[in-house]
Amino acid sequence: MFKKILIANRGEIALRIIRACKELGIQTVAVYSTPDLHSLHVQLADEAICIGEAPSSESYLKIDRIISAAEIADADAIHPGYGFLAENARFAEICESCKIKFIGPSAASIRLMGDKNSAREMARKAGVPVSPGSDGTVDTEAGARKVAGQIGYPVMIKAVAGGGGRGMRIAHDEETLIHGFHAARMEAGKAFGNESVYIEKFIVNPHHIEFQVFGDEHGQIVHLGERDCSIQRRNQKIIEECPSPLMTPELRKRMGQASIRLAEAVGYYNAGTMEYLVDDNGNFYFMEMNTRIQVEHPITEEVYGCDLVKQQIQVAAGEHLNDYVVNAQPRHHAMECRINAEDPANNFQPCPGQIDLYYAPGGRGVRIDSHAYAAYPIPPNYDSMIAKVIATASSRKACISRMYRALGEYMITGIKTTIPFQMSIMQNADFRRGVYDTGFVARMLKEGEGASL
Repeated sequence: MFKKILIANRGEIALRIIRACKELGIQTVAVYSTPDLHSLHVQLADEAICIGEAPSSESYLKIDRIISAAEIADADAIHPGYGFLAENARFAEICESCKIKFIGPSAASIRLMGDKNSAREMARKAGVPVSPGSDGTVDTEAGARKVAGQIGYPVMIKAVAGGGGRGMRIAHDEETLIHGFHAARMEAGKAFGNESVYIEKFIVNPHHIEFQVFGDEHGQIVHLGERDCSIQRRNQKIIEECPSPLMTPELRKRMGQASIRLAEAVGYYNAGTMEYLVDDNGNFYFMEMNTRIQVEHPITEEVYGCDLVKQQIQVAAGEHLNDYVVNAQPRHHAMECRINAEDPANNFQPCPGQIDLYYAPGGRGVRIDSHAYAAYPIPPNYDSMIAKVIATASSRKACISRMYRALGEYMITGIKTTIPFQMSIMQNADFRRGVYDTGFVARMLKEGEGASL
C-alpha cells in the first residue's frame, strides 16, 4: 500500500480523497493555488504545497509543478480527483515515468476513452449503440456545416476532452452552429488545454443515464448500477439519483452488459463511468466515458454500500476488487443535490464571496460532502459548487422527503446558493412521480416555477 498520496485537485473532492487516505492510514499532500490557501483540504492534509496563482493554467493544470511537489514531498502516488488533469493521458504517462503511481486507469485507456471521439469508435466496435455524428474531430467551420447537413439539426458540439458540461453547445441552425463551434472550442481550450471538438446528433429531451464500472489490474470488471443525471441546467447536472425511475430490470441488464463489454474491450481498470442517452422506448446510445471518479459517486456508494475512492486506491496498489464491490447489490434509494454558489433569481449568476453563517444539515440518511465553512472565502476562479447533499432512504418517496428536509436545514448566509431552487424541484409534481428528462429544468424555468426564489 502507498505511504503518501498527493491530491492533484481542490475543493470537496480533494477533501473526500484525504478522508479515504486517512482511513487507510496513508499520509496526504495537498497542492493549492494562492486563493485556495484557506481551503479546508489545505488545512486537513498532512502537508500542503503552493503550486501557483489563481488561474488553473498557472496552478492545477501545471503538470511540472504538480510532479515537482510530489517529488519534494516524496509521494509515491497521485490521485487526480475529477476535472483538471484527471483525464489527461500525458499526465498519467509522466507520473509513471517518474515512478509515481497514477490512481486511475492506464494512459492508453484514458487516451482511447477520455477522447470522446475515439471512445465512440470503440463503442461501435464493441457493439454498443452510439448516436449519429462526425467520424472524427471537426476542425473547421466548413467541416461543421458538412456534418450538420448530413445528420440534420439539432446537433451537439462537444469537446473531445474533459467533462462537466464545458465545451458543449447545442445548434439548431447554421448561425448557432458557427457561433457554438467557436465558443465550444474556446471554452474547451481554456478548461482542458485541448480545443478539439466533434459533432453528434442532438436527441431532444432524452434521459441521461450513466453506469458505474470498476475494474482491477487483474482483469476483473463489474458494474455498480446506474445513476440518473437528467436534472440539468445548461448541461450541468443539478440533481442525480440512484436507481433511476426510468430503469427496468431488463434495461439495466442490457446497459450493464454493454458497459462491461466496452470496458473489457479497452482493458480498463479503476473507476470509470459510461454515459448514455436513453429515449422513452428504452433505446440507449453511448455518449462518452469518464475515465475518473464522478462528482456524483456518493449516491452509488450509499445505495451499494461501498467506498469507491478507497477502492480506487486499493486497485492502484495492485489489489483485487474487494468482495463487497464484486458482490454489491442495491439496497436503498439515494439522491444528490449539488449546492452551487449561484443566484437562482438572477439567471444563476455565480456568487463568490465570503460565507458568513454556515450550518450543515444532519440526521439519519444525510451526508454532506463539502469544503465550505463559516468565514470561508469562495474564490471566483473555479467551479461554483461548494457542497453536495446526499440523502438516502428505503424508497424514492422517502428519499425525496429526506432531501427536502435536509435542504431546509442547510443554512449558508453571505452568498446566494441553489438550495431554494432545488427545494422547489423536490416539490414538483412531475419530479416526485419520476417523470422527467434533460429538458425538465428548462421547462420548469420557462413555466416560472421557482422564479420568485
